[in-house]
Amino acid sequence: MTGAAPTTAFATTTSTGPVLVAGRGGLSGAVVEALRHGGPPDYAPGAVLKADPWGEDLQLALYLLYELHYRGFAGVDDEREWDPDLLRLRQALEARFLHALRTDLSAAPASVDEAFAPLLVEPADPAGSLSHRLATRGELWQLREYAALRSLYHLKEADPHLWVIPRLTGRAKAAMAAIEYDEFGAGHPDRIHARLFAGLMNDLGLDPAYGRYLDQAPAPLLATVNLMSLFGLHRALRGALVGHFACLEVTSPPGSRRLAKAMHRCQAGPAAEHFYTEHVEADAVHEHVVRHDVIGGLLTDEPHLEPDIAFGCAATLHLEDRLTHHIHTAWEQGHSSLRTPLPER
Repeated sequence: MTGAAPTTAFATTTSTGPVLVAGRGGLSGAVVEALRHGGPPDYAPGAVLKADPWGEDLQLALYLLYELHYRGFAGVDDEREWDPDLLRLRQALEARFLHALRTDLSAAPASVDEAFAPLLVEPADPAGSLSHRLATRGELWQLREYAALRSLYHLKEADPHLWVIPRLTGRAKAAMAAIEYDEFGAGHPDRIHARLFAGLMNDLGLDPAYGRYLDQAPAPLLATVNLMSLFGLHRALRGALVGHFACLEVTSPPGSRRLAKAMHRCQAGPAAEHFYTEHVEADAVHEHVVRHDVIGGLLTDEPHLEPDIAFGCAATLHLEDRLTHHIHTAWEQGHSSLRTPLPER
């Protein structure tokens, strides 16, 4: 595809964000080349419709385009965030991704009560969860892999969900702002959750630089991060973003408790353990607020969004299950869940 480069009245500035990675196929390769050299992305007609919506190529292409709305990439003009050719490609990729999600979840609950009821009771046998595996028999190398994977979200924790605040009103808006205030350290820079996760990475001998492990992250992980960006960047999906956020907050305390145990058992370090103990306490409070005030307030103001809230929850669980299966399978077969293994600590 070709098109004229857009003109702009703004001064040209380039990002100091992470370094661009290599593409993993025609679509992501086209995005990388467009960002490196300017001009529109050059990809084959029909490539998006033929792409695997869960595959490495589509998920990386979408991640790269979304990242322009966060910190960008080193050497890439900040104005590329609103490049019409890139946005046109992003829209097509999003449609492919969203269609796959809705197809897979066609039988998912459409009510908030149905969607969240299973999450409010600790399962009698949580053995299938990654946090249970890490808490009971995880090894230090597995904790390091898990942290490297999750760093693509946790180093920008709560950022995607902040986009929903201008789209809420009244009780829902006030409650969401209060939760986000906690996520960003309640006025204390050293308590910002993203910074706490950087401390965890230091304890584990990992590089805490933003986006450092993008090249090693497989498609199932990229999809979990892309989901929150997809919901966050579209006002029409505000209900789904609230459902996504609520799902994270509801499931966080028990999972964080097990991960804190895993960090302690493997002697990962005090900062690594603290990140999860902090989430046990904070998210237990957030869970109540998000269910009763954010969701409750939104349903009072816009009751027609209930199916979207339920969809956001179901989509979150669906992609987490896909990621869990990917990691379990790799570890059971005795190899890394990353695209390339981490170097020795």
